[in-house]
Amino acid sequence: MKNKTIGLLTSGGDAPGMNAAIRAVTRAAISSGYNVKAIYHGYQGLINGEIEEFTTESVSGIIARGGTILKTARCDDFRTEKGRAKAYEQFKKAGMDALVCIGGNGTLTGALAFADDFGIQCIGIPATIDNDINGTDETIGYDTTLNTIMECVDKIRDTAASHERIFFVEVMGRDAGWLAQSSAIASGAEAAIVPEKTTNVDQLAQYIEKGIRKSKNSSIVIVSESPECGAMHYAERVKKEYPQFDVRVSILGHMQRGGSPSARDRILASVLGSFAVEAIKEGQHNIMVGILNGTPVYVPFAKAIQVQDKSDQTFLNLVATLSN
Repeated sequence: MKNKTIGLLTSGGDAPGMNAAIRAVTRAAISSGYNVKAIYHGYQGLINGEIEEFTTESVSGIIARGGTILKTARCDDFRTEKGRAKAYEQFKKAGMDALVCIGGNGTLTGALAFADDFGIQCIGIPATIDNDINGTDETIGYDTTLNTIMECVDKIRDTAASHERIFFVEVMGRDAGWLAQSSAIASGAEAAIVPEKTTNVDQLAQYIEKGIRKSKNSSIVIVSESPECGAMHYAERVKKEYPQFDVRVSILGHMQRGGSPSARDRILASVLGSFAVEAIKEGQHNIMVGILNGTPVYVPFAKAIQVQDKSDQTFLNLVATLSN
């Protein structure tokens, strides 16, 4: 009987630590007697047949590299039954028996659909800087990005100290406020504005009405990115509603995704990558490997992709308390 062959891809937005996960899956699989087929450009690459056999040497020296050596791409075709059927043809042609998918919510959603359509053994590894996957305490890339934001805000504060201004610093996150609230605490920001705060409280008004301490000559507010309510939105509001304040905006953008992964992300990626291979050996299907209270766990795809509010009101309250 032939050795089992594991397919491996990264999809969606890149995250620091993806390469460490690729390395862990590859070497754990080979150590267990499996073959590894690497798929370039995510699900689009699977549809196109961009597949290469990986050896231990293929992943040598990549643990410290940011991004993903397998590249990544969004793939609208994979959202369709026709697109997934093409991917399945390539999957079988390459002799693959199982698929490990590294990425965020969209990646896991795609893996669930692929597994349901063709009964494939699919295992997901959560890798997204937003930290917005259900069933795991942390996702690969989150810690590195958090440290990048903290370092940027520290630099902004150095120059802000010379001016009596409100600085709005926009960070990634979209529908998740983990990066905003955690980086606000780590950098000593005066406030964090996050999308999950679903009360009717006007977060900007609440911050302004609280008052800026007279002993401070600057103020930094971390804002989660949003097409409707990002940093530029709040800066314009201040100019109109509170013209007595001078305002500046810093949008950190894609620099948050780059850089060598932190030790924490390298370790997390290594643990989850190895655990994904264990899941395949145990015959697990349609699950994501996650980490809860320091222990690796299996999380059904259906649970992992559930939309959830991962902000923490305790963290937001702490930001307010420590800015007094």
